[in-house]
Amino acid sequence: MISRERVLTALNHEEPDRVPVQVDFTPEAAEKLSQHLQLQSHTSEAYSGKVSELPLAMEHDILVAWHGIATSYYGDDTSDTYTCEWGIGWQWVPIPGGRYTEMIHRPLAGDPASLNTWECPDPTLPHRYDSARQLIDSHGDSHVIVGAMPCTLFEAAWYLRGLEQFLTDLLLQQDYAHALLDKIFQFQLVTGTKLAELGVDILWLGDDFGTQQGLLLSPATWREFFKTRYADLIQAYRAVKPDIKIAYHSCGNIVDILPEYIDIGVDIYNAVQPASNDTALLKQKFGNDLCFWGAIDIQHVLPYGTPAEVHAEVQTRIHDLAQGGGYIIAPAHNLQPDTPLENILALYEATRQHGAYPLH
Repeated sequence: MISRERVLTALNHEEPDRVPVQVDFTPEAAEKLSQHLQLQSHTSEAYSGKVSELPLAMEHDILVAWHGIATSYYGDDTSDTYTCEWGIGWQWVPIPGGRYTEMIHRPLAGDPASLNTWECPDPTLPHRYDSARQLIDSHGDSHVIVGAMPCTLFEAAWYLRGLEQFLTDLLLQQDYAHALLDKIFQFQLVTGTKLAELGVDILWLGDDFGTQQGLLLSPATWREFFKTRYADLIQAYRAVKPDIKIAYHSCGNIVDILPEYIDIGVDIYNAVQPASNDTALLKQKFGNDLCFWGAIDIQHVLPYGTPAEVHAEVQTRIHDLAQGGGYIIAPAHNLQPDTPLENILALYEATRQHGAYPLH
């Protein structure tokens, strides 16, 4: 099978020739593997809004174009601090093996009245969709193309407002919270509709509502502020492209509301963080309705395990999630700078060795 056929077969809850694979990288991890492969470019596609040669070199079955507020994470690598188009101030912070950015200014952190004059960036600007167009034109016949729109509503709101403040807003300033979410909703409505018109196969939404043990918000709060908005977005996207698949990312454990994601039209559950979820139980309870994308542990096994332990991890997740199709193998989040090269290579080797159907 070619990659496109492989992924679409799996998403149809049927068994392809092997389990499809997709991996995201931090820039440092991407550079580590790119240097090993002697690639000319060390660009990571994750959050960058750019097309990288690394996924093709590693024979990924899915190619991703990134959009929205998450592309601000690596917005400017030429100075220690910068302000992105959303008005958020960012600062580079060194860590062992690399660096990351954290927010140091939030444009809506102060007076609630500032929302009256604040607006999202313009989602209609053509350049926003250059990477999606490029992937569709160059690889749309051979690969499944994803339009990623992470931090869709909740995370975008608290990035702008501050996490503690926005959680307080959800309880004590509900009119404000609805007004802020409505503005972000309009940005995501235009973005996803445009990507659907261009012809992406999957729209990848996401907000982290899970902690290691359970939900960050009560189900009632999630329903009041988010469920209907997600449902309306999905309905609008499918009005443009009825066969589009909807993936949803959340770190942590959101099992208590997974049935409601199914109800509003989500097809694929991403992250599937194994330290927070029983992957076999997820497949048993939800495998007829959801496909799973992720599940390879990045908290313990990939950074600190041996290559043999990486192989065992891959075998476990394939055993739990891949029977009958419905599984895209991937790390549960971006490969981090502290992931050894030998473990990155072991991840790919294990997917080839253990992911062929029929499974053993």
